[in-house]
Amino acid sequence: MAHSASASRQWVSEELAQSAELVAERGRAEGQAWLTGLWRRTAGVVWAVVVLLLLGQALTAVGAGWTSARTAGLAAALVVAGALTAASWFHRAKGGALAPVIGEDNRLSTSRTVAAAWVLFVAYSVLVLAGRLAAASRHRERDALISGLELARGAGVVTVLAVVCGIAVLVRRVVGLRVLGQRLQKVRADRPRAADLLTDDSGRGTFADIQYVVISGVALVFAAVRLARRPDQLPDLPWGLAVVVLVSAATYLAGKYAEGGRPVILSVVRAREAGDLDAPIRTGDDIEIRGAGFVPPGAQAADRLARMVVRVGAVHVHVPLVPVPGGFRNPTDTLLTVPVPADVEPGRVEVQVVTAAGVETNRYVVDVTE
Repeated sequence: MAHSASASRQWVSEELAQSAELVAERGRAEGQAWLTGLWRRTAGVVWAVVVLLLLGQALTAVGAGWTSARTAGLAAALVVAGALTAASWFHRAKGGALAPVIGEDNRLSTSRTVAAAWVLFVAYSVLVLAGRLAAASRHRERDALISGLELARGAGVVTVLAVVCGIAVLVRRVVGLRVLGQRLQKVRADRPRAADLLTDDSGRGTFADIQYVVISGVALVFAAVRLARRPDQLPDLPWGLAVVVLVSAATYLAGKYAEGGRPVILSVVRAREAGDLDAPIRTGDDIEIRGAGFVPPGAQAADRLARMVVRVGAVHVHVPLVPVPGGFRNPTDTLLTVPVPADVEPGRVEVQVVTAAGVETNRYVVDVTE
């Protein structure tokens, strides 16, 4: 029997792909089990925050005394915590309280998380005012609390809330349309991670996401301090800080429009090893497909790479996996090497790559000789 480098490579690739698929199946099952048990942890974190709020109020009340504002703040925290706990139980199979901020790709959505944080904060602020209004006994005090809800007092917060909620809805629409139009490649993750808020699908930090989370977090801290100092009105977020948040949101949205792109084949050449003679492409030869965007973000694992297919004429060729320390030499984001099957008819043949996300590249015509 003669040794065939191509056959040996194909056998190793298939064995590796089968093993990787088995590992991936176990990883997905583990991720689903982790997601199912997440609701208890989210509920625990929520009630831990309530306990910390109680401790903080008790410590700051030493000397100053306990006030109705502290009671209203604690009551509002209990109401919000109870609502989040109930939501966690009803969505216990999908991540608990985090279910609304988990995207369709099973990652934490930055836009939804920021919007949810602002919604919870504004709801908590209104509940604090409602608690103070319920406990107010004097007519003048009730009028002051009602006037604290006027738009002139909380225009900055209301504007920021409207913009971040609109950004969350718009980003979902934009991503969905770009995926359907094959201008953006999305690969589902095994489970959501906290790092998803600051990174792209491949796990690399992105400026648009980081600045959006940081600036929104700083603005939320400022608004919380304003609420603690003036619990008789909506936090009057200064317009300067509100504009900073709006600029950050616009930058994040622009980043969503700019990311991604359709994979493209730039050239196809015959693969040549040292000592080989120059020759045209024949059946059985290896060809190098050069381009960009062949490996979608988050698809660097072996089970995802094994899904890549190259159409050579009417024949579908699975891309062989060539492992190297720390990753794979084939396929890469800019280069694929596949054999030309014997079933391909000589003549002008179209070559097209189908990525792990199911996105097709442009068709590139090559000449195959006998």
